[in-house]
Amino acid sequence: MKYLFIHQNLPGQYLHLIQRLRDVPGNEVVGVGQSENIRRRGSVKDITTLGYPEPQPAGEQTHHYLKSTEAAVRRGQAVARVLLSLRRRGFAPDVICAHPGWGEGLFVRDVFPQTPILMFTEFYFRAGEADLGFDPEFPRSPDQDFSVRIRNIPQLVSLPTANACVSPTRWQASRYPRHIRRNIQVIHDGVNTDFMCPDENDTLTIQPLTQAGESRVVAAGPPFVPAAGEIPAGPPLTLGRKDEIIVFVARNLEPYRGFHIFMRTLPDILARRPGARALIIGADGVSYSPQLPNGQSYKALYLNEIKDSLAPARVHFLGRVPYTALRAAFRIASVHVCLTYPFVLSWSTLESMACQGLLLASDTEPVREVVQHGVNGLLTDFFDRKKLADTLEAILREPRAFEPLRRMARQTIVPEYSLDLLLPRQVQLLDDLRAGKHPVPD
Repeated sequence: MKYLFIHQNLPGQYLHLIQRLRDVPGNEVVGVGQSENIRRRGSVKDITTLGYPEPQPAGEQTHHYLKSTEAAVRRGQAVARVLLSLRRRGFAPDVICAHPGWGEGLFVRDVFPQTPILMFTEFYFRAGEADLGFDPEFPRSPDQDFSVRIRNIPQLVSLPTANACVSPTRWQASRYPRHIRRNIQVIHDGVNTDFMCPDENDTLTIQPLTQAGESRVVAAGPPFVPAAGEIPAGPPLTLGRKDEIIVFVARNLEPYRGFHIFMRTLPDILARRPGARALIIGADGVSYSPQLPNGQSYKALYLNEIKDSLAPARVHFLGRVPYTALRAAFRIASVHVCLTYPFVLSWSTLESMACQGLLLASDTEPVREVVQHGVNGLLTDFFDRKKLADTLEAILREPRAFEPLRRMARQTIVPEYSLDLLLPRQVQLLDDLRAGKHPVPD
């Protein structure tokens, strides 16, 4: 069987599926992604990986509602050029998997008109619903509502060409229009519960730096090599389950993942618990939230807001960390604070639960699909900073009282979200597509 995977940040959600298919004798797997992302992340071993150059942005005269659409068309063209090259070389995939969100799926059907296509339905934007208009600190406007409706164009053009679609959660699937939703199957990407598992003896060693709040991982990852301008401040710290550790994780530290709420709560909880430390994992960029002017970061913005009331020696910004260090952070955490708008459910939520972590999460729709308050975690109002601080204090004061929730967290993930369960379902879906059981919708 020949498989083609298309994702601008390859492998994206397809990592485990690609590895499973690659390991079957006789299979050939080809991946297509943006060249710079592949260079930065590295390619999946033993598959053919092809990159396309980052497309030119929309023109200056393009209407601002259409800038993302024009960028998507340019990206779709770049992908189509790679696919045409593949076709000329004689490669004819049996099944294609593509993420249509950035425009990569626009012209796939035109290049391979007979090949079954599975598209990843991650999120559909709706003006004034879910994430849009959720946070009063970032009020919506009619102009925003209009532009959001147009933002869905690449998906609305791509998805009718798919034989089937897949969403990782029921709530994400529910965001799509009915005519698309009928073609969506809900199968999560899966969690490696053999790797993401509890170990009460694990530790994480970090190196505090002289720049206030900055630290870097020393152990549970590659050796620490200071970057330009990074100066160690005293000896490394080795942290474990005996310590009071509050963990916050996001791909980028931004409001969509509740970073502003967490930061404004930190001074209160650190004052109440003088022995507590916060480990904050994530980059300084923006994935989903509004861009700040002049290249500013939300991290710098909110740090500046609370700098006079924060205990910087007990706040550790670790940036992006190796996977083993992320696992160690989940294992040693007294509590993992997971705040999110009603948006895509973060992988870290499930991975933390798989490590038997105690999750204190926002009471928002994507989280409620997995977390039951008082059963396998704790839920709190996204905006209620006092309740967040009170709950954190209770957890740090009496950690043993929450051990049953930790055990139930892993017991939730293993039988519902483990790779052992979900990878066979994903492979079966591809087999069904190849067998013609999912024809292209009219």
